[in-house]
Amino acid sequence: MASRGTVKASGNFNASADAEALYKSMKGLGTDEDTILQLLTARSNSQRQEIKATYKTLFGKDLVDDLKGELGGKFETLIVGLMTPPLAYDVTLLRNAIKVSAAVASGTCSSLKLILFFKKTLKFVHACSSEYDDDLEEDVSGDTSGHFKRLLVILLQANRQKGIQEGTVESDAQVLFQAGEKKFGTDEQTFVTILGNRSAEHLRKVFDAYMKLSGYEMEESIKRETSGPLRDLLLAVVKCARSVPAYFAETLYYAMKGAGTDDETLIRVMVSRSEVDMMDIRAEFRRMFPSSLFSMIKGDTGGDYRKALLLLCGGDDA
Repeated sequence: MASRGTVKASGNFNASADAEALYKSMKGLGTDEDTILQLLTARSNSQRQEIKATYKTLFGKDLVDDLKGELGGKFETLIVGLMTPPLAYDVTLLRNAIKVSAAVASGTCSSLKLILFFKKTLKFVHACSSEYDDDLEEDVSGDTSGHFKRLLVILLQANRQKGIQEGTVESDAQVLFQAGEKKFGTDEQTFVTILGNRSAEHLRKVFDAYMKLSGYEMEESIKRETSGPLRDLLLAVVKCARSVPAYFAETLYYAMKGAGTDDETLIRVMVSRSEVDMMDIRAEFRRMFPSSLFSMIKGDTGGDYRKALLLLCGGDDA
């Protein structure tokens, strides 16, 4: 399937020429930030890794270290994110999220929610284990608790059922109804087991059946029947099952809405989805909200940071 990203591999790619251009942009007094952002946002991640290797061969220096030395603030964070291989980027974000135990406890661990749902193979877990000494699942188990921990561990197994199990759609909806709306109290484990193990396409069928049965959307019932970190994670799973681009569009909107900007979330989504489905995220953003993603970024950020984000966005849908 063709990529729906806004960043694509450059057709006239020359790693040596790019490495030299970046070296010149940081040589001497001052830094040519425009060259850096224009070049790196116009190369795929795999091409950036080639540039990084060539830079070291030509100049005996680490490109990322040089960039960190020349740049600063949010712009530096964004550029370093672009220079990081996707799997390593996810590993770092997830590790950081786990370390911030206060965020986990308060249910604001958006890094966990964003990353865990999308890893469909055990390659991610293996990468985490090889990248760090401690086992990832042990870290999750040590820093979280209860049904929230159980759902995280299930998602880490990356072992969802494949396809639609037509014979269990109605029964899954019925079991969820019995565990929540029809019960005094809530059987959270049932929600964890079904939402954590079924495929996205199967869950969409279950949500339709649940609506007919209960009169509630699944999100409504989760908000009514659960709370705290578990509620947030269950809602993330449901929203992603319905539409990944819509989920990220909503994530970006609330990262910029109101006073202040959640730059960590803004950077993470723009970097990680730029080569995947940013075109679809833009379309969903325009459908769901009163302004385009481009115009909201333009109004909420500034300087070289804004220029780079707008290049990753790839165009306006006004």
